[in-house]
Amino acid sequence: MGPWFLYGDLLPFIAMVSVECTNVGANTLLAAAWSQVMSYYVFIVYSHAISTLVLLPVPFSFYRAAAEIKLPLLYRICVLALIGFLGQIVGTKGLEYSSPTLSSAMSNLTPAFTFAFAVLFRMEKVAMRRSSSQAKIVGTMVSIGGALVVLFYKGPTILSTISPTNTISFRWPLGSAMSDWIIGGLLLATQCLLGSLWYIIQAEILKIYPEELIVTFVYTSCVTIISAPVCFVAESNLDAWLLKPHMALLAILYSGIFAQSYSTVIHSWGLRLKGPLYVTIFRPLSIAIAAFMGVLFLGDALHLGIIIGALIISMGFYTVIWGKANEERSSEEQDFSDLRSTQRVPFLQTPINDM
Repeated sequence: MGPWFLYGDLLPFIAMVSVECTNVGANTLLAAAWSQVMSYYVFIVYSHAISTLVLLPVPFSFYRAAAEIKLPLLYRICVLALIGFLGQIVGTKGLEYSSPTLSSAMSNLTPAFTFAFAVLFRMEKVAMRRSSSQAKIVGTMVSIGGALVVLFYKGPTILSTISPTNTISFRWPLGSAMSDWIIGGLLLATQCLLGSLWYIIQAEILKIYPEELIVTFVYTSCVTIISAPVCFVAESNLDAWLLKPHMALLAILYSGIFAQSYSTVIHSWGLRLKGPLYVTIFRPLSIAIAAFMGVLFLGDALHLGIIIGALIISMGFYTVIWGKANEERSSEEQDFSDLRSTQRVPFLQTPINDM
């Protein structure tokens, strides 16, 4: 195991797992904050503003690289920020209709959507006769099927909190009817679609400008600028913008520092190093984390449909991983073979000294 294994394989794996834990923690805190009637418009603006403040030293520390940002690149980042803002609006509303566990389960659609976009934009190779391509396609379809199971089959309760005394007092603003569950799932699926497009555009931006910290700072700044006027109009109650030291403030600080700053930087680094499909295939891990946190801290009930759907999605997830690993192994072997063939000098071309 050399330095490349540590930097190119082990470190990205650990980083992606930590991001999933961070994002699920943010969703759990956000759901708990809604028990105190926090506006998600306020949450979006303040969390990105906090993220911008956290990353404020970045352009001063890397001022030479920051000076290289031109208008075409800035336009791309602004489009990325608009997509990210729309995705967060849709996702937060979907979370309000459903639960953090369903949000994490539906987020497993992101690898499938990302794979489809990557093929469309020629970032992933598909050769129908190769087992690696067949595995990626089958895994993608299986993941979508698992998400549909989660969406349309809630099923009986498998696990719930017996005593509510150890959980955070929590209530869903819009109830938990089956119609709300389906609406929430559809909104969360739309967030996954927008998120997949976000990853593809972000990967293209990083090909042009491979500076993750600066791109993240400009991105969070743009989201703050875009979201502020829209959210101020949507949330006209001025009292909602006054934060007090309770769960809502904790959710905003945690999301701004970790879910926005840390996660975006790590995802950007992973996109540049491994590509969009690798970054998104870790999403199925979030279902187990969310289910545990939801039952433990929010008093959520764990339903059979989520377990079955998560297992199906995980099967698709590992099928895509297998196909991706085989594809990379075949590519490395081909590159090594081409290198050896170029270095080999034919016998008949060896120079012969004149006698």
